Amino acid sequence: MLKKIAAIHDLSGVGRCSLTAAIPILSALKTQCCPFPTAILSSQTGYPKYSFLDFTDHMREYSNVWSELNINFDYIYSGFLGSKDQVDIVIDFIKKNNNSFVIVDPVMGDNGNMYSIFDNDMCKKIKNLVKISNLTTPNITEACLLTNRSISDIGDLTKKDIINMAKEISELGPENVIITGVVQDGYILNIGYDKISDNCFITSFEYNNLSYSGTGDIFTSIICGLIANGHDLEFAINKSSYFVHKVVNYTSKFDTDRNDGIMFEYFLNELTRL
Repeated sequence: MLKKIAAIHDLSGVGRCSLTAAIPILSALKTQCCPFPTAILSSQTGYPKYSFLDFTDHMREYSNVWSELNINFDYIYSGFLGSKDQVDIVIDFIKKNNNSFVIVDPVMGDNGNMYSIFDNDMCKKIKNLVKISNLTTPNITEACLLTNRSISDIGDLTKKDIINMAKEISELGPENVIITGVVQDGYILNIGYDKISDNCFITSFEYNNLSYSGTGDIFTSIICGLIANGHDLEFAINKSSYFVHKVVNYTSKFDTDRNDGIMFEYFLNELTRL
């Protein structure tokens, strides 16, 4: 029986990110992706212009109808949330589905900067969401925000420091933590920590200094699908990291707008074979 996953993300018509990444990837991994939109955009926000439809006012009704239909989810997977109200709605949804395995991508910032629409109060809200998750996937900037470290010091962090940060985040609640996008000595690392076994897992690939939209969404979507299919954290991190690295390198051969993301569609069959 396919695992049913509620994917709580925005939907961008152009730009391979959020739901336009999660739906095909989770489907390729033989799970049922049930979209729970937070906003609808003509194109993702990295583009110089986009239309934006905020879905906040419809989210409670959306989830209430699912409750009335007695629809239950094996997994809940949340990504970018644009307001405190949305975080509260998602927390309530998780509480209603208290048997679901919860994966939270705590989107707050990147590359040493908090996103402009966020403030400290919003970060505290996201932290409350992380507390009720089973697995969370902050990038290194977000890991600093979750552990109250200065994001200006990212370049000084050692691998040991980051492992300790993962352990500290796990003490908030989640059993599994993956800190992504750690650039050190010309390599990009993803560092995972399993609180139950007290084991760490690290992937490392040569960094090509290229940044594309949606790679974090693709990474976490693969993690979600593999965990849903019974694979362990180490397997999930290795496969997700390799897939993203491979597709980034392939996409870099073409003259494309990096806002349009990476060409994962060519490689979906590899996920289906996992």
